[in-house]
Amino acid sequence: MGAISESIRVKLEAAFQPSVLVVDDDSNRHAGHSGARAGGESHFNVTIEAQAFSGIARVARQRMVYHALAEELAGPVHALSVKARAPGED
Repeated sequence: MGAISESIRVKLEAAFQPSVLVVDDDSNRHAGHSGARAGGESHFNVTIEAQAFSGIARVARQRMVYHALAEELAGPVHALSVKARAPGED
């Protein structure tokens, strides 16, 4: 796991105390595309399940995650796909 992946994991764990957290570096599928970095770690898929998302609309959940990762999104992360759910949701 690279430094950016680890930073994403640490920040999301601190912000949401998730029961499930998967941070997948998908950068290799975007090599040569706009925003792709030579060393990877520019495109990520995140799946997160946390009680903090209970009763919160899908778009608001994504905004919560984007807020927690504002520093990464302003710099090295070009694209972030987020699947945020509350416990018991599919």
